This record gives sequence, structure tokens and C-alpha cells, in this order.
Amino acid sequence: MKIFLKTEDEIDLMREANQLVGKTLAEVGRHIKPGVTTRHLDKVADEFIRDHGAIPTFKGFPNPYGEPFPAAICTSVNDVVVHGIPSDDVVLHEGDIISVDCGTLLNGYNGDSAYTFMIGEVDEAVKQLLEVTKQSLYLGIEQAVPGKHVGDIGAAIQAHCEAHGYGIVRELTGHGIGKEMHEAPQIPNYGMRGNGVMLKAGMCIAIEPMVTLGNRNIGMLPDRWSIVTRDHQVAAHFEHTIAVRKGKAEVLSTFEEIENH
Repeated sequence: MKIFLKTEDEIDLMREANQLVGKTLAEVGRHIKPGVTTRHLDKVADEFIRDHGAIPTFKGFPNPYGEPFPAAICTSVNDVVVHGIPSDDVVLHEGDIISVDCGTLLNGYNGDSAYTFMIGEVDEAVKQLLEVTKQSLYLGIEQAVPGKHVGDIGAAIQAHCEAHGYGIVRELTGHGIGKEMHEAPQIPNYGMRGNGVMLKAGMCIAIEPMVTLGNRNIGMLPDRWSIVTRDHQVAAHFEHTIAVRKGKAEVLSTFEEIENH
């Protein structure tokens, strides 16, 4: 698959789409509390994205079986790693965690980011999993400079998470992003330094560690979307869209509003 390098004008448009994702996640975050359904969170996100002149890209996005995703966000609670479908039947409880993954299409370009929220008081071991997973995302981003390779990003994420005894999901990866939500190259969360596609200035990629408290084995629920840990231990997921630039990658999405509310 062809890798598209973005111009400065395109990166500006990518930044706008990704800032909107950050704002949407923050808006969803304000509604996350015990007793709330994941369907309600989806309604909040859908309205917020459309009110800002964008389209929720996840809605209608097909899985490998050609079945369209039915919602604007993925809401993955506890042992659901990613791609959880919002539902009236899934109610949040004190001590849960929920990964919210969101995509927008604004002015022809895509934004994509994810954040794992804690509901009330969360077990200390789970809190540490979230902290380490988020740290690993930024360690991966540090490697996203021209001349480095995709393997350098994965190696940095893998080393940090495995040093804490966590599992790295291997079947799912980050990805290139631009006019399409998923572009080349794939960005695995494990790897060898110096391996894989070489990074160039102007590449836009979504880096998204998916990390498990237990082992890394996963399965799929009968809904053919939700990915769960086989040992039913919890998993964390954080994602930023970045632009590869000389010197230092630019993070186009943002957690600022989420963490400052």
C-alpha cells in the first residue's frame, strides 16, 4: 500500500479534525459516571461531532465481515480491549474503566484518538496499568522522527509495558491516517529497533498501545466487533494521531481538555 506524505496545509486540516476528537472525548468524559449507559455516551459523542460540522467516521465503518459499526464511538469496558459497541445494556459502575475511541471526518481529513477513563475509585493495579500504557504511548511518539523505523515505535512501547509485566496485544495495530481513517503503514505496539518502514517527515500516523493486565491473548465476542482478553483481566488503550516532523513529532490530537476538566 502507498504511504501518503502530507503537506503543511493537509497537516493543518488533520490537526483540526484531531482537536475535535480531543474535545469530543472530553465532552464524553464529563458524562462518565456510575449508572450511565454506554449508549448514552455514544449519543453525546454523535451529537457533539455533528454539531461541530464533522461526521463520526466509525459509524458505518465495516468489519472484516462487511458488517457496519453501529455507533459513533467504541466504548470498551474493563476486559473489552477495543471495538466495544455502545449499548443500553452496558451500565458503568464504580471501579470500572472504559476506553473511548473516537474518529471524525472534518473537511475531508480524519481525526482518531482514544482515552481510557476511570470510573470513581479504581483498583491500584488497574490505575498503574493505565499510567504505564499512557507513558508507553508517549515513548512511542518520541521515536516518530524521520530516519527512525516503525519498529522503533513498537520496541519502545513493548519494552516499557513488558517491564511492568503487562501483555501487548499483537493482532491489532496503529495505522497511517489522512483522507482515509486507515492508511499505510501499520504501526504495531511491539517490534525490533531499525525494522519496518522508515519514517519520513509528513507521515501522519495513529499510535495506539493496547495493553493487558494479564496475558496478551484475545478473543472476539459474538457481536463480531468487541475484542476481549481471554483471561478476562482488564485492558487499557490510549491513542494519539501524530505528524512525523524533523526533530520532534507533533501530536495532532489532545488529552489536555480531558485531563483539565
